[in-house]
Amino acid sequence: MQMLSQTARALPTMPGYSYVAPSATQGFSYGAPAPTVTAVQPQQYGQSRSMATIAQPVTQAPKPPAADSLTQHSTKVFNEAQMTKYCGARVVQVFREATATGAELDEATKSAVAKGVYKWARENGAISFAHWFFPCRMGSGAVGGSLGAFKADTFIDLVWSSDATIKPFEATFPPERLFCGETDGSSFPNGGLRATHTAAAFTMWDRSSPIFILDNIMRIPCCFVTHYGKCIDLKTPLLRSSDAVSREGIRLLRAMGLQGPKARAAKIVHSYVGWEQEFFVIPAELYKKRPDLLNTGRTLFGQLPKRNQQMDLNYFGPIPAKVDGFLKIVEAKMLEIGVPMAVRHNEVAPGQHEMSPIFCVASASCDNNVIFMEICTSEAQKLGLVVLFHEKPFAGINGNGKHNNWSVGTDSGINWFYPGKNDDERLCFVTGIAALAWGLKEYNELVRVSVAHAGNDHRLGAQEAPPAIISLYPGTGFEAHVDNIIRGASLLDYQANKQKADPGCCAAEPIDTNVEDRNRTAPFPFCGNRFEFRAVGSSQNCAFPTAVCNTVWAAGAAHISQYLESGMPLRDAVATTFHECRQVIFTGNGYSAEWPIEAAQRGLPNLNTTPLAIQAFQGDKCKQVLIAMGVFDPDECEAFAESMYENYNSTLHVEVETMLSMISTAFAPAFAKDLATYKDAPQLAGERSSLYPQVLAEAAKLEQLIKSVPQDMAAEASFLCEVVKPKMVELRKLVDDAEGLMESSLYPFPTYEQILYSHHF
Repeated sequence: MQMLSQTARALPTMPGYSYVAPSATQGFSYGAPAPTVTAVQPQQYGQSRSMATIAQPVTQAPKPPAADSLTQHSTKVFNEAQMTKYCGARVVQVFREATATGAELDEATKSAVAKGVYKWARENGAISFAHWFFPCRMGSGAVGGSLGAFKADTFIDLVWSSDATIKPFEATFPPERLFCGETDGSSFPNGGLRATHTAAAFTMWDRSSPIFILDNIMRIPCCFVTHYGKCIDLKTPLLRSSDAVSREGIRLLRAMGLQGPKARAAKIVHSYVGWEQEFFVIPAELYKKRPDLLNTGRTLFGQLPKRNQQMDLNYFGPIPAKVDGFLKIVEAKMLEIGVPMAVRHNEVAPGQHEMSPIFCVASASCDNNVIFMEICTSEAQKLGLVVLFHEKPFAGINGNGKHNNWSVGTDSGINWFYPGKNDDERLCFVTGIAALAWGLKEYNELVRVSVAHAGNDHRLGAQEAPPAIISLYPGTGFEAHVDNIIRGASLLDYQANKQKADPGCCAAEPIDTNVEDRNRTAPFPFCGNRFEFRAVGSSQNCAFPTAVCNTVWAAGAAHISQYLESGMPLRDAVATTFHECRQVIFTGNGYSAEWPIEAAQRGLPNLNTTPLAIQAFQGDKCKQVLIAMGVFDPDECEAFAESMYENYNSTLHVEVETMLSMISTAFAPAFAKDLATYKDAPQLAGERSSLYPQVLAEAAKLEQLIKSVPQDMAAEASFLCEVVKPKMVELRKLVDDAEGLMESSLYPFPTYEQILYSHHF
């Protein structure tokens, strides 16, 4: 704009014309029309016009920006600013302190908060409220919005002071309804902690996750526990693990003896998450014609189109117009409820996309992910689309993940995973990674089980996601630093120097790159100021994987604190810790065939199926750390394992039954019709006459096999995994081979090609 003004002043004034400069609010921007020189009607000769008149710019009053998703952001979330407005600064201060310490609010503060929340909710159109909680539904079987649970209660109550026989009601919101609710716990996955005759369960507001309004319902994020306080949800373990991170993080910070202002000021350590959610978007019309997608969330049969993802044409390409419109609607609704959605793009596979927000405190971030999935599901329905969150909806092309960008930091600004700008911060960086490495090595099985479910078994180790072997990638430079520390070097010798990437041309200047390169084959790669847990499944609630990350880091921090509290110097404590867990640090290619062999030599487990992972979870080591960190008690450990088995077994049973139904009611009739085409020319039938009966014979074997499943849940899971699943794979191959022979009009379901591409046009 400054350059433009100078140009305007320098232009010579021609007789009879004036130059009209653009207003200061107009400026230049890419994609906007450039300002123009406006011609004024020529003056008649003999008429005079002063130079001041000619040079005066013609200005226009700036127009207010039109309402869009950015002007409407955070209008439906009860954040601290809204609490201050509706409840007052004193209430906000008391509320913040109670959230940090776990103190119960006094009745006057509860009443003030409830009154303010209610006034805000009504002014923003809410007519109901709901305690929104997160049952142990795990992954795979849970599609879209079913990860969360709620019932809507209208903002009304009886006028109890009335002496009328039929008491009138009024619009109101008693304070106790904000903080507590009751429901049936026996109808949700609970691992035996609830039964029909002992069914009571309660919800209580998670004060660390803000209330929001969606579709005129005020959602209150909640814990979900039994009558005796046993957790039967995924939020409560996350909150307990967050407490462990804060407790052990502050303990470690004090034991390190740091004297910098940030270290001395720290009172709380938070864990943070920024998720990257992958998903497929397909036409609802075709989805409804696929029983496998309807029942299981993935296709059980189907051949890839000849062009799928071979040339990487889809990745970061233009999003198809219909899908882009849908994603913008989702983005706008998320922004409105206070979620800072920042990215949307095409993923590698056709029909696959990703969206992600800016990170925030873990409890709120995990809630945001669940509501994102719910909004995607509901908004897609309105547009004739369906969103698939299953980890592997289509065989042979990339599946879906949910990468958790996770970090740990103090309320005073120290990030345990950022190299920092002074010695205190650099010491925290090295020590923080040592705590993580020790936790990953010592409780490797626990980290693996946090992402174990039937859907993710199809994805982990499939050349699109990290293997089931849990290792840490801190970068090759930091790996060398670890070895130097073990040999006696200073903790501060690591030079977090960014590299220069020079494009080698005049138009683009060199830029600073990250401190370390990026390794997409690692389950836990370093990303400059955080670690990315890449093994999380797309259909699961990311609360439990985050809870486990918190738990193992807190355990590692406690381990180092014990060394320091016994008098060991910080350098030696970190060196000893790295020496104890050196084998978990790996900076090579996690996709290579050599890595599983090397991992076994290092003593790292390769729990490549969910039943193996659950079995390891039931071991003493996993239970001990969960109990020691206050995340689970012994009963809750057993119940959680049972819920995982139940989820896995149910998922496999539904898949088998769906396969058999599709063959008997659709493929078998199609085979008969296709064979009939060749009754007068059997020599043209080729392999059809042998392949089609083979499909039916294998289906009959699978049907008999599923009837012999053991009754014990653990034995049943192993049988389904080791015996039934291979037969499902064999049967699928035969049916897919048949698809390649069958007359295309007879194929009984929408094909991969139709599903993945039809909504692009």
